[in-house]
Formats: sequence, structure tokens, C-alpha cells
Amino acid sequence: MSVSVLGAGAFGTSLAISLGLGGVPVTLWSRDPSQAKAMQESRENALRLPSAKLPDAVKVTSDLNELQGDVVLLAVPMQKLRAALEAAPMLDGKTLVACCKGIELTSGQGPIEIIQSVAANATPAILTGPSFAADIAKGLPTALTLACEDEHALQSLQALLMTPNLRIYRSTDTVGASIGGALKNVMAIACGAAMGAGLGESARASLITRGFAEMNRMATAMGAQADTLAGLSGFGDLILTCTSEQSRNYSYGLSLGRAETFDANITVEGAATARATLARAEALKIDMPITQAVVALLDQKLNVREAMSQLLARPPKKE
Repeated sequence: MSVSVLGAGAFGTSLAISLGLGGVPVTLWSRDPSQAKAMQESRENALRLPSAKLPDAVKVTSDLNELQGDVVLLAVPMQKLRAALEAAPMLDGKTLVACCKGIELTSGQGPIEIIQSVAANATPAILTGPSFAADIAKGLPTALTLACEDEHALQSLQALLMTPNLRIYRSTDTVGASIGGALKNVMAIACGAAMGAGLGESARASLITRGFAEMNRMATAMGAQADTLAGLSGFGDLILTCTSEQSRNYSYGLSLGRAETFDANITVEGAATARATLARAEALKIDMPITQAVVALLDQKLNVREAMSQLLARPPKKE
């Protein structure tokens, strides 16, 4: 069975490599014809993963009509997911697996909701969890959560996407998987900012723990199962993203804490997600103080030390 990957960034390329090495024929789509041509000829993604070779089973194209198979992995930035689906109507009716994490700023919707609204006949799923593209491309062991409400489709997808280095756990809780993957990026910005400002490891540990509580409040209010957030798509991804400079969101937070300029060409999903999350939390009357502090940092209404002081000055409460 063949698979297509929509998006030839680092993560999409790494998934194509892992699946290709596992013997699955893969069509990897790039929106840039010159990039697709260069990757097909050189057998590498020189811009995103220069040291990883594309296996023979991977074909790179910029033609949407060349996408193969009934399963398509959507490895495009969260804020561009809707536009990508609208530009590819031929995907409606297929199994579409979102490989992006976040909440759309304009609509407040997550990846599953966007798939359902644009491709009503598709079977939506989400692949999420603690993972860096470079690790997957190198064949390093990685465990992920695959969530889909259709149990039959879920089991078939799990079998298809498992590779020698990718272990896939399945879940029918798409809400929990989506919220965990989205909000961990917000908390990573907070942790990076604290570390960048020199507030210390204890402050980071506190932010991770209380951030996890925020994630659970939001997820359960939206109908998720609490134990989903305790797994790879929540707690696991939170730990990885809040502790490694490989994380773009954590690195962005570091730059905020150090008052340094951050590369505008690097996608930071947590920034838009923080604003979308805060708006949704206010509508649902959910207390999200760390998310609120991150938005204040982004809007330059507070600096890191002022934000931390506000968090520390909150009224005493039971854990």
C-alpha cells in the first residue's frame, strides 16, 4: 500500500524517509517545483535535512495529481493547513492524517476540525507526540500517538505507519491528541522565555507542571479523556518540547527571554496557537494563566520577569 506526504519540510521528509526505508512506496509533495526537482535528483532535502538520503521508495513531485494511495499525511504548517486542503480537492474521500500541531488563529479550530470542514468525505486522523524530524530521519527510535475516531481505519493506519524506528500507539481520542500537541508549544515558549531570562531550572519545572494542568483543563472541557494527555501526545511531547533547543517554540521563547531577535523565517506554531487558545479559553471560562502570560509576552505588554511575578502573585490554591 502506498502513502503520500503533503509537505516536504523537515517533518514531512523525515516521515517519507522512515516509511520508505520500511518498504512503503511514498510520494512526497513539495509546493515548490524547483525544490521537488532538486530533491528528486539529489535524493536529499538540502535545505531542511541535508544529511539524510531519500530511499528509492520515495518519489518527490510538485504535482498534486501525482499523489498516490488512499492515505495522505498532511505535513504542512498548522496555519496553512486549510489553504493546502482547499487547493487539493482531490484529497476529499481519502484518509487524511494531520501531522501538524496547533490551533488555527482565524477559526479556533484544530487539525481534525479543519479536515472535517474542508474535506467532509475524508476520514480524519492525527499523528502526534514527542518527535524531532532529524531523529526520525536518522532512524532513531521514536514513539508517536495516532488518533482517529474510526477504529477500523485506525488499526489499518497503525499497521501501515509502523516502521523499524517508529512505534505507533493508537487512540480514538482525537480531541485529546490534538489539544496536547497544540498546547505543549505554548508551554515551550513559556519555558524557553524563563530559561532565557535566567529564571532557572526550578522555574522551568514549575511551568511544565502547571502548564500540564492547563492543558488538562482545556482538553477535558472540550471533551477529551484525561489519560490521553498523560500519554505521548500530551505529557511526552510537553517534556521534549520544553527541554530541548531543537524545539523551535522553546528556542523562540529563549530569544524572548534574552531580548534577542528570532529568525522570522522559522515557523513558531505556538505563537498563533497561544492567541487562539486564550480566545477559546475565555469563551469557555477556563483559567489559563500561563497561556495568558505567553500572549502578554508576544504582545510586549509584559517582560518575562513581570510575567513570572504575576504568576507567583496569584491567590493561593489547592493543587
